[in-house]
Amino acid sequence: MYGQQKYISEFEARKLICQIGKRMYDRNYVAANDGNISIKVGKNTVICTPTGVSKGFMTPDMLVKINMKGEKISGKLNPSSEVKMHLRVYEENEEVMAVTHAHPVVATSYAIAGIKLDMAILPEAVVLLGNVPIAAYATPGTQEVPDSIAPYCKDHNAVLLANHGALTWGKDVIEAFHRLESLEHYATMMMYTTRVLGTYNQLTCDQVGTLVELRTKMGINAGGQPVCAPEPVAGEAPKTRVTEARDYKEEMIQNIVEKVTEKILSQMNKG
Repeated sequence: MYGQQKYISEFEARKLICQIGKRMYDRNYVAANDGNISIKVGKNTVICTPTGVSKGFMTPDMLVKINMKGEKISGKLNPSSEVKMHLRVYEENEEVMAVTHAHPVVATSYAIAGIKLDMAILPEAVVLLGNVPIAAYATPGTQEVPDSIAPYCKDHNAVLLANHGALTWGKDVIEAFHRLESLEHYATMMMYTTRVLGTYNQLTCDQVGTLVELRTKMGINAGGQPVCAPEPVAGEAPKTRVTEARDYKEEMIQNIVEKVTEKILSQMNKG
């Protein structure tokens, strides 16, 4: 997935986690003490954020060193119970070196609504994310959560947690956070085009195939292929979601008119 990756120093990991935590907080991806970040600094060593601390106000000395069993090695504070998710990603995909978890508003709204982010509408999202599945609901902090995400850790770059939030990972913490940013950006565009505007042009399967090839050349072999539109029939103008939405809207209006007319006529006959 990512190729060879050397572990960064513990000092560098602590500095980066605090920087990413500040960005996460400033971008409104977390509120209060939500979210967590971790970086793998050795085969059996992870630096992670503590429980009960705002990600926007962390200092390096607040962070916790744990082993791959989740046992604390050092630190004044305790690790978040949700670090189990991070450890499961590392266990399932040994090429991953960092994990971020947050509650970005739009992406989390999709997770709450049970709607996958798997539609090919944005080239950057196809390349950087692919499709983003939803893991089954699990009580936060329990073993159910890592079990729910396990099937997606190797073949995807991110996952939505049902009624909970989003989880992303990468070869380093910058890539993991960039995927979190891309996820929220993609989700926002999905919301505006499909829910607000009600119209959108979906990328064709040939277009998506070209993007997946480009993604592979960039060394990103995970993500899967999002849902694409069939190729237009030769000689016909491609049917966009604009025309489909308009047709659907007109059909709905017609149905409403017919029902209202039927009800009025029924009342008149009774009178």
